[in-house]
Amino acid sequence: MTNLSTSLGDLSLEELFPQTLTDVSCPEIQKNREVWVATEMCAQYLESTIDAIVVRGDDNKLAGIVGGYDLLDCIRKHPTRNFQYTCAIEEIMFKDFLQVEKKTKFKDLMGKWKNTRRAFAVISNNSGSYSPISARKMLEVGIRYKTDMTVSSISKKKIITFQGDEPLSKILDLMFENKTRKLLLVNSNQFISDRTILEGISRMLKFQQNIDNFLDVPINQFTFDHIKVITEDLKFDKLCSVMNKMEHPYVIYKDIVVSPWDVCLSLINENVTEISEKYQMKQKCPHCGNDVD
Repeated sequence: MTNLSTSLGDLSLEELFPQTLTDVSCPEIQKNREVWVATEMCAQYLESTIDAIVVRGDDNKLAGIVGGYDLLDCIRKHPTRNFQYTCAIEEIMFKDFLQVEKKTKFKDLMGKWKNTRRAFAVISNNSGSYSPISARKMLEVGIRYKTDMTVSSISKKKIITFQGDEPLSKILDLMFENKTRKLLLVNSNQFISDRTILEGISRMLKFQQNIDNFLDVPINQFTFDHIKVITEDLKFDKLCSVMNKMEHPYVIYKDIVVSPWDVCLSLINENVTEISEKYQMKQKCPHCGNDVD
């Protein structure tokens, strides 16, 4: 059982996720595969629990990860169709990835995430592969812990917007300059993200052979997502529950936008210690499977 008097930051990953820590495995790719394959895979997985692809190298060893940042940075530097088909993933993958253990404390994980600005880590599982630890997964924690926080108490941040007719080069500049994965379309509830951009690139690679320099493509040729508008100042656990049910969690309440990363920052910055009675994780009897009091 979790010690309710212990600060959330001092809890280990196995205490935060006693039953679901390694329930999902990361998709994997070999380091010699072409970049376009990673583009297509990340378009499917980004903003989910997984949020990055594990790269296997020589002797099938873990060599790195590849995610939205790596692929968008690649497009900024090499925006041609030819590069997507001729460059190997090992040339663009992130090698200094974070690998954690069951005993890793939440505060230590968050410290590394803040330093690297990459809210993603991998942990080995019993199947010989790796499971993801992402900002999205932390919504499970927010659901289970009691706090007086509401949406309005979450720290406000500058909302970065775009006009809707800029070339992709301008959009990527905005993302990298402001260290954000999402931009809101001005005066609307629509947004663009690294995932939707990669979806568009993947589609153009398949069906628009005349496009070579992706940076010149107007952003209105990409699909926009809709941010969920919250009209009530929800309690923090309710907010996390709402976001956890979303395929791509991103909400706005008045002038406050909330992503899974904002949930992580709130969890580590607030003195959250009490686990909700409804969601207390009870130990299971290894023989009958019933809860142990």
